[in-house]
Amino acid sequence: MREPIRDKERLEHVIEAADFVISHIENVTYESFMSDRLLYGAVVYHTMIIGEACYKLSKEFVSAYTDVPWQDIAGMRHHLVHGYYRVDSKVLWGIVTVDIPSLRTKVRQYLDEIDWQKWESQSRIPK
Repeated sequence: MREPIRDKERLEHVIEAADFVISHIENVTYESFMSDRLLYGAVVYHTMIIGEACYKLSKEFVSAYTDVPWQDIAGMRHHLVHGYYRVDSKVLWGIVTVDIPSLRTKVRQYLDEIDWQKWESQSRIPK
């Protein structure tokens, strides 16, 4: 049996996916983003990774760090997967250009400031 992924690792997944999104939309216009289906698909995929990683955070973590809309982020992932046919491209563009960079900043702060050894020893996440 594999060891369960803990909150720290989930947050690291958010950083990795956010870095991909941010680096690939840098200097890209909305029009270019929409016309490049490969870029669009890759950005959507990494946005889904962010949503899934946030969805898998422990209840304890989500309850302790309420300044991020974790449920909304997870909800966006569910919408991209299950409601793919009605994704509002302007809303998606706002998410990838504004929300993801902001989330990345906050998650980086968590990764740097939380005492992870203490957090994991206090949480109910199995070791």
